[in-house]
Amino acid sequence: MDSLATHAGLGGWYAPAAVLALVATVVSGAALVVLHVLSPELQPSWRMVSEYANGRHGRVLAVVFLAWGGASLALSVALLPLWDSWLGRLGLLMLVLACIGQTMAAFFDINHRLHGPAAMIGIPTLCLAAVLITIALARRPDIVAPPQVLAHLPWISFALMIGALMLLFSTLKTAGVDVSGQGSPLDTLPDGVIGYVGWANRLLFVTSYAWTAWTALAVINAQTVTP
Repeated sequence: MDSLATHAGLGGWYAPAAVLALVATVVSGAALVVLHVLSPELQPSWRMVSEYANGRHGRVLAVVFLAWGGASLALSVALLPLWDSWLGRLGLLMLVLACIGQTMAAFFDINHRLHGPAAMIGIPTLCLAAVLITIALARRPDIVAPPQVLAHLPWISFALMIGALMLLFSTLKTAGVDVSGQGSPLDTLPDGVIGYVGWANRLLFVTSYAWTAWTALAVINAQTVTP
């Protein structure tokens, strides 16, 4: 059976889809920056990005997640030639699952019971997709794969976020704050509470954007230089 790459056009790569992934990534990142300007009352050091849903600009947050999901979907189309290897197929599957989780987050905000599952679907799969796809790309002679370190940054950021979240809950409990979620939301952090989870959360977005954009550019360049 012929490889999908033989039917994928010039060079076997889908450059238009890669361009769409790049544009969607920029839109998502720009919307995230705008949220910080529109909602300065939410401290980025310890407030998660999803908490912007409790502000006055929930629709802008929905754009962040919808565009993020669109970038993952478009990139999976751009990378269809990777379907000819088991590593590529697994990576593409993870990327599609990431798209599903990211899109779910746009419709089910932090106050919805499905927001947690959306995060658990979208984040780990994107971290895994970045590693698998980058390895699969590195094995091909017709494209310059993103640096391996760039592929590992999303899962490292995710691990830092989990660690920071555990540290936040631990120090909140020590400070006598109810961490069961039944109490009133905090406006400020009590003394002694260590809150860096917001920065780690935003680092996850930035590193994911960086990997997606770099990979999309790699496809675009391969489409340009391949005879």
